[in-house]
Amino acid sequence: MLKTLRNIVVAAAALTTSHAVLAQATNGPANADSGEVVAAATVKNIVLVHGAFADGSGWRGVYERLTARGYRVTIVQNPLTSLADDVAATRRALDQQDGPAILVGHSWGGTVITEAGLHPQVRGLVYVSALSPDAGETTAQQYDGYTTPPEFVIETGKDGYGFIKAENFAAGFAADASEADAAFLNASQVPINMSVFGTKLQQAAWRSKPNWAVIATQDKAFDQRMLQDMAKRIGATVTNVAASHAVYFTQPEVVANVIDEAARQSSARAQ
Repeated sequence: MLKTLRNIVVAAAALTTSHAVLAQATNGPANADSGEVVAAATVKNIVLVHGAFADGSGWRGVYERLTARGYRVTIVQNPLTSLADDVAATRRALDQQDGPAILVGHSWGGTVITEAGLHPQVRGLVYVSALSPDAGETTAQQYDGYTTPPEFVIETGKDGYGFIKAENFAAGFAADASEADAAFLNASQVPINMSVFGTKLQQAAWRSKPNWAVIATQDKAFDQRMLQDMAKRIGATVTNVAASHAVYFTQPEVVANVIDEAARQSSARAQ
């Protein structure tokens, strides 16, 4: 049976609660030259966290641009089996950093960095068309009062794991990608345990860490009002870009510029 993300996450939240299985601008910043190398920056580590229905390979363009500027970039591979598992994977990556880091999350990855972001290495958070619940809230609650666009359709199996419907993938997830790239992203989907959307967060790093948001204005995975309202609530410095939900993949230069700016500003604060 096909459902919109909002219907599924609400159902997942109810199911999770009933079984007690809860686990633990706006113009962009000034663009740095893509060939500029970071010299003695206080923050030189970047940790990238992917979202649902994807893996870390989509960050390749962002990775290449940031490493060209002298950053050390680590890409987390979330198992997408539970919030606790994804947070653990992110914390393991943060433990490997040799100094302060900027923590970046796309979509569901925003929930993950919100929970994991109190790690002592984290100096700032970047939300890329991402969710940002508060402590004590579930991710599903972020959808209340908003309508997910009809292009974004999920199929959920009997095991509770969801995929984006293949026929809808390009329109719902990556409308601005080439046909070949959208087909690859579709074929490489990683299913997510839909019950994760019913897990209450224990902490919200955005309450104590500076944060930035990249909002894709053609995103079909979220109601646009929802994205703007979430960014406003957390006090993010916002960059709007005409892009699909796959903005991290289709607009790597814009995303890398925001991350670079976050690192520079976080470095300046530390001096």
